[in-house]
Amino acid sequence: MSKLIQIIEDDEAIRDVIEYILQQSEFDVTVASNAREFKTNLFNTLPDLILMDVKLPDGNGIQLCRKLKQSLDTRHIPVIIISAHASSEESSKYAFADDFISKPFDLDDLLKRVENQLA
Repeated sequence: MSKLIQIIEDDEAIRDVIEYILQQSEFDVTVASNAREFKTNLFNTLPDLILMDVKLPDGNGIQLCRKLKQSLDTRHIPVIIISAHASSEESSKYAFADDFISKPFDLDDLLKRVENQLA
């Protein structure tokens, strides 16, 4: 059975590239462009991993990650924070994120980090 990855990214071009790369690596992927859409998707089917942007149009990925990691239902799901802001790397530690990827990122590195979290 393929692993399910949830992407939360408001930039459509970045979201589409990540989705394509993951699907080519035979992952199942669901996408959301904002926090509200993510929350709706999340409880339909829990993902095996979450890739989350920090700056969302209706929320903050750091705060959202922290809530996920504090919930008994979702604390086991690895979360990789993605951000163009260097200060977000330190904030991702506060949110108990499992990894941090700085934008712009190398697609091979992104894939390797996803696979490491799912191993």
